[in-house]
Amino acid sequence: MDEATERIEITVDQAMALAVEWMKQGRFNDADKMCRAMLDLEPDNAAALHYSGVLAHKRGNNEEALRLIGRSLERSPLQPDCYSNLGIVLQHNGQFAAAMEAFSRAIALNPLHANAHNNLGVLLKLHGRIDEAEACYRAAIAADPNHPDVYHNLAVVLDHLGRLQEALEAHCKHITLRPKQSDAHRYLALAYSIIGQHDKAVAVCEEWVRNSPDDPRARHALAAHSGRDVPPRAANDYVETVFDDFAEGFEAKLARLEYRAPTLVGDAVAAAVPDAARSLDVLDLGCGTGLCGPLLAPFARRLVGVDLSQGMLNYAREKQVYDELVHAELTEYLQQQPAASVDVIVTADTLVYFGALEAVASAAAVALRPNGVLVFSVEEATEPEFASSYSLRPHGRYTHGEPYVRSVLTDAGLQPHIERGELRLESGLPVTGLVVRAAKPAATDAVTPAGVSIGEHRA
Repeated sequence: MDEATERIEITVDQAMALAVEWMKQGRFNDADKMCRAMLDLEPDNAAALHYSGVLAHKRGNNEEALRLIGRSLERSPLQPDCYSNLGIVLQHNGQFAAAMEAFSRAIALNPLHANAHNNLGVLLKLHGRIDEAEACYRAAIAADPNHPDVYHNLAVVLDHLGRLQEALEAHCKHITLRPKQSDAHRYLALAYSIIGQHDKAVAVCEEWVRNSPDDPRARHALAAHSGRDVPPRAANDYVETVFDDFAEGFEAKLARLEYRAPTLVGDAVAAAVPDAARSLDVLDLGCGTGLCGPLLAPFARRLVGVDLSQGMLNYAREKQVYDELVHAELTEYLQQQPAASVDVIVTADTLVYFGALEAVASAAAVALRPNGVLVFSVEEATEPEFASSYSLRPHGRYTHGEPYVRSVLTDAGLQPHIERGELRLESGLPVTGLVVRAAKPAATDAVTPAGVSIGEHRA
């Protein structure tokens, strides 16, 4: 005999409470079914419309989310949570002015709405209204002193304003609220390093490694801050993880930093091969999102981009300037190329993730044709103790002494010409780099010290 199915009846409010709890647990399909069942019974139920809209946003359907949340506000126009979530959807849709208006409306209805204050602060910072952003973050903290995201956002703003001690305190608070979040450890370690508390920076990184032993960013940061077990170059999984995560906002961030490395490298190529009109085989190693591609295309009959980050390559493909894009580590790729098969090898701001340059220089020397040229940029190590070597810095990049770069290239059989230039801004200050072009001599030429020069770069 079949057992009777037990029937459980719950109220509308209980059903919505259950749907919300399922959303918090990440059970979005169950929550969506509950909301749809509620709308079948009550098509104008404001709460069901609201949360159906939130779930539509989580599925990536922002237009449906805006429609549903809009209907919810028509039925019940005094919902601060609804306006706050509307702002989030609008923000993801790129409708920033409307998003700010929605967050402001939520705050007007509930001055203690911490999420609305925080999200409004993010948009104000995005538009350069730094003081107003800080005020929003302070208001969010007053409303909810244990809101971890606000402390992270506040710390970033304080770093930008140069208020390092306050930024450090905000980072510390963030990490106590979310001790396993990797970005909190990274920013906190940098803050300690900036104010000279290097032992504390190392302790933060050690804790990060203990919490996340498989995170390549944690291992790299510990090496950078402690000087222990420094790898000859950043590990492949570190580079892939960082730049896959970074790909989406990469070019926008570099624009804010007045990033000049591609232009400097492009100028160096033009100086090395001034008359090469689409006649050369060119490799762009560590091509990233393809910022150098349009600068190199006028010289290339064939232009190949190589990068470890598939996310970066996806954006490079959109520029439609490369004949081929290859997902590979650049040294290994170079070593696989036939001897004397390439005219120009370019790597802009990629060798900052390499310490030792010997393998790259040797592989480039083999792959280049006679009179071919290797062009690259690195950050300069200005400390006397690193003049003839390299150093992994707390920010996670390597710096190189000019004598070291010159020696490596000469030993590889290349003739280096080195200039200095400002690669970008960091914390509002220019970052000095070496812009290098190293020529492979014709078969009858010899490499002599006269081939080396050092000077100031002038664009």
